[in-house]
Amino acid sequence: MTPLNFKDTRSGFGEALLQSGKENPDIFALCADLTGSLKMDAFKKEFPERFIQTGIAEANMIGISAGLALSGKIPFCGSFAAFVSGRVYDQIRMVVAYSNLNVKIIASHAGITVGEDGATHQIMEDIGLMKMLPNMTVINTCDFNQTKAATFAIAKHKGPVYLRFGRPVVPNFTPENQRFEIGKANILREGSDVTIIATGHLVWESLVAAEQLNEKGIDAEVINIHTIKPLDEEAVLHSVRKTKCVVTAEEHFRNGGLGDSIAQLLAREFPAPIEMIAVNDRFGESGTPEQLMHKYGLDAPNIVLAAQKAKNRKNEMIKF
Repeated sequence: MTPLNFKDTRSGFGEALLQSGKENPDIFALCADLTGSLKMDAFKKEFPERFIQTGIAEANMIGISAGLALSGKIPFCGSFAAFVSGRVYDQIRMVVAYSNLNVKIIASHAGITVGEDGATHQIMEDIGLMKMLPNMTVINTCDFNQTKAATFAIAKHKGPVYLRFGRPVVPNFTPENQRFEIGKANILREGSDVTIIATGHLVWESLVAAEQLNEKGIDAEVINIHTIKPLDEEAVLHSVRKTKCVVTAEEHFRNGGLGDSIAQLLAREFPAPIEMIAVNDRFGESGTPEQLMHKYGLDAPNIVLAAQKAKNRKNEMIKF
């Protein structure tokens, strides 16, 4: 498979933030000393009176955002995912989520693909932290176009949102000017033998894996779960009831991530063999994004192996 182009997801956010700011004068942007990295430069230049540079003071940034939300504004507050979730979890929990404020938490440079910045910057537990908060919507986009569309959608959504995306240039393969519906999964490929449920950077890898599985005679269905919470349970169950086995794929810890949500759903509604592609209880390290994704098994070849294992487990259950 060949994508049309390659772009970084954070640039999709930056373009949509600027356009949303032009359409809605209530939108504010706040950043913790990483304006360039989060592609907020254009918004800052266009609307200096609606841009707040808090410096490396993420807790203060969340507090200011809460105040803006209480004043009827729509604050987009951003930093690296490691800092805008883990460093200020108490503020998010008590000030934003508990109060159900209309604050958009923008988490760039998420996961292991921060690369050379190393373990201190590679948060892989943030989805778990955020999805456990009542009132919080959690979105993890897969490419430039989807990040742009998601940004437009959350600008119109009422309530706290955690928007997660990455640093590197990646395949840009979803439709331009797509309609992004919060909580509604995208079925990217239909299949009958195994369901592959992916999020973020692993969506493209899952599509590549599906092509490789097809060559092996295995028909894989691929679902893009861009919204971790609320989860599109109907789409997941419809697919797994058909294929009767599933693989989840994410750039996150196995504990607390997408796979965890899918496993809980299946345990309640339709028990089926499940394999999880994720980082298993270990910190990251320095390296290029490509090196780290390969070392930690977050790539198409490992998805293929997991799909084969899930299908074999299904066959053994049928025999039994």
